[in-house]
Amino acid sequence: MKGMLKGMGVTLKALTAPKVTTSYPDTPYMMPERYRGIQHFIPELCIVCNQCARICPTECITLTGKPNPDPEKKGKVIDTFDLNFEICILCDLCTEVCPTEAIVMTGNFELAAYSRDELYKDREWLTDNNTRVREDNNNIGAPQKGGAK
Repeated sequence: MKGMLKGMGVTLKALTAPKVTTSYPDTPYMMPERYRGIQHFIPELCIVCNQCARICPTECITLTGKPNPDPEKKGKVIDTFDLNFEICILCDLCTEVCPTEAIVMTGNFELAAYSRDELYKDREWLTDNNTRVREDNNNIGAPQKGGAK
């Protein structure tokens, strides 16, 4: 009997508590500031060093480059950059290791698809995915707090 009264007390308390339901499709849900969402790629900054592809634990990044067609400029230019979101775990390692910050994380999390083939994203899609870029990635080249100036 005592256990049943405790259970009814918990139920009555839950009935009178304020509701926390959100109307998600109608109003966008803002993720926390440090949320690691879908990547944004800036091809102009990429030097084709392949560090992002080497550090990826799931090997979901494919990056290829070709020699620069301009003989005065050294290095490579990006040929392809593909990301397989079917196996990507959004671990943020690719963005941390990138020396030029060509890959940054966004707050975008909406990647639902009806087919697995739609989860393979190419360079153009990742370049256009610039909605809700994280705040700490917007100050590229700015001196860090407490660091060397």
